[in-house]
Amino acid sequence: MPPLPRLIAATIVFASSACSFVHAQTPSAAPDPLLINSGRVPPAYPVPYPPAGIEEIKAVLDHVLTNLETASPIQVINPETGVPVERLDQLPTRVALRAGRFSILSYEWGVTYAGMLLTADITGDARYRDYAANRITTIATLAQHIRAQPVLPDFSIPATLPPGPPRFNNLRSVLRPHSLDDSGSMAAAFLKAARAGVSPGLLRPSIDPWLEWISRGQHRLSDGTLARNRPLADTLWLDDLYMSVPALAQMGALTGETRYFDDAAAQMLQYARRMFVPEKKLYMHGWVQGMEPHPAFHWGRANGWAIVALAELLSVLPEDHPRSAALLELFRAHAAGIAAVQGTAGLWHQLLDRPATFEETSCSAMFTYALARGINLGWLDALAYGPVVSLGWNAVARQVNAEGYVEGTCVGTGMGFDPMFYAHRPVSPYAAHAYGPVLLAGAEMIALRQGAGKDALVSDSAVQFKPSPARF
Repeated sequence: MPPLPRLIAATIVFASSACSFVHAQTPSAAPDPLLINSGRVPPAYPVPYPPAGIEEIKAVLDHVLTNLETASPIQVINPETGVPVERLDQLPTRVALRAGRFSILSYEWGVTYAGMLLTADITGDARYRDYAANRITTIATLAQHIRAQPVLPDFSIPATLPPGPPRFNNLRSVLRPHSLDDSGSMAAAFLKAARAGVSPGLLRPSIDPWLEWISRGQHRLSDGTLARNRPLADTLWLDDLYMSVPALAQMGALTGETRYFDDAAAQMLQYARRMFVPEKKLYMHGWVQGMEPHPAFHWGRANGWAIVALAELLSVLPEDHPRSAALLELFRAHAAGIAAVQGTAGLWHQLLDRPATFEETSCSAMFTYALARGINLGWLDALAYGPVVSLGWNAVARQVNAEGYVEGTCVGTGMGFDPMFYAHRPVSPYAAHAYGPVLLAGAEMIALRQGAGKDALVSDSAVQFKPSPARF
């Protein structure tokens, strides 16, 4: 285009834009200007804004429980015939769990059991304890029965009923664990149940192989840091902090053996040394030994696994442990980084520092739980973090749909080194990762509203919490 026409066209575009801008700034027909200027016009918030009451929170949790009681039933079968087994005291030689919508033996459901047990403890509602106890003791009973057989099943045979689906769970992950995903989350749930008085003698034979795998079976770097050899050799997955640290911490609490606390503390600090990015106060998802320069993708759920693992450790770690102060400092730093990237509608994003990526529910529930626990146990000040978790919970609660399923959850995710991989992961209400975190978050929010946040309110149009005294 010649210079003069180009200038004319640019002038027209500018003039049009300027007119649009002026028009956008012109007041439309509005309420009484005195009302506008008083600051009393209600905002159009995308989620409820005032702090949720205890009854409101409990109603959401009850809705989830009611759904899961039918969506994740106990279904014991004879895997050779597919015939249901009605009585645990009359088991056939071979037994298995029929695969359902959600697997009741999985790392995701280990978190769900932890959430059920915490909800029962905080609310006194025995239905939550029963949900966890019935499934955990069934798994332990089946494992005990299989161990008593002269020959263990051939776990290399695909777990499929003839002539094909539906599949079943043959309990290999209990009897012969071979990964942290097999071991850590379920072990932590079994340990919490045992410490709460749920058949500790029955559960212990299943707990010990899981802890043996974490302590001696899993690949480690030369300094003892837990690692995997996928997708590349000597790779750290931030997810593995939850797949190890809570189980080690709970085993330390159960047995009193300091070696479990020592290993748990070492994992947290050695992962942080490699993967915590101080400038953002967030973790990268994966770290590969020898990769230089190292890309950093701050995946939401991985950061959720990390701060929940640390909250679980600090909850039972003796206060005089030599690494207690360093761990608390790490918790506070990570909490600050998480709070800084909360989305304006309360949820956090799939890639935490990239708000163009989708809002994700499981990490949002994890952050709400961990930060609320931080307030409740005196690690964080309610004055600063109360509004964060209040908004977080309100947003998470809106993700529970009319059937009691949790929307907006990223499916299981491997490790990537480019943004497209994370930004385009599918989401589904059948992704099991959010159910436990929602229960944990709701239970901890009830505890907050009973304690440090009991006087939270909307004052001068904004949510306000009173300062809470620090324990440390």
